[in-house]
Formats: sequence, structure tokens, C-alpha cells
Amino acid sequence: QVQLVESGGGLVQAGGSLGLSCAASGSRFSINAMGWYRQAPGKQRELVAEITSGGSTNYADSVKGRFTISRDDAKKTVYLQMNSLKAEDTAVYYCNAGIRYYSRPNSPLNYWGQGTQVTVSS
Repeated sequence: QVQLVESGGGLVQAGGSLGLSCAASGSRFSINAMGWYRQAPGKQRELVAEITSGGSTNYADSVKGRFTISRDDAKKTVYLQMNSLKAEDTAVYYCNAGIRYYSRPNSPLNYWGQGTQVTVSS
């Protein structure tokens, strides 16, 4: 069973930076796209950034130019570097990954991390 474990959230002042990481644990699987989503109080969960297995990236308009997503397939880890943070970036950030088990390559599954709080003070 794959687990996604996030780390790196916290409290930062506006204009500051934070880095998030999400590592997939388990065995006998490959990872397709990976991404970061966030959910602020009273709002729906939204896509922040995603990266395909080939390295193509996609960002929400609100974070373009400030956030950078990357991945290290050897470590089965996805990263989110967040710069020039704003108060409106405050949310719980969730890691997401598309997983294919070697035993069931035609049945991809979607996994979520437990979430990590990012709070930006203005």
C-alpha cells in the first residue's frame, strides 16, 4: 500500500519562502503525474501545481512565477518551492500522485497525502 508523506509546512511572513516535499513509500509501483493541491477554510480544494512523469508542469495562475514544482523519481518525491508568499496562499497543502502497481498496470490509482498547513502572516 502506497503512502504519501508530506513535510515542510509552517508559518512564514508574507514575502517569505517555504519548501514542501512529499515522499511516496511502498514497493512495486510506478508514479505517473504528481501534484500539489490546497484547501483554504471555507473553500474548495484547488490545484496548485502538477508535474507529469515526463517533467511537464502546470501551475495555477495565482502561483505562476512564484512557485516551482519538481520531482525526484529515484527518491519517489515531489517538491514545491514557494517564494514571495502571500496571505492568500494560507491553506492546507495536499500532495497527490497517480500510482500504478506493477501487478495491476492497467488500473491506476489516485493517492493523497495527509496535508500540511501553510500559514502566511501579513
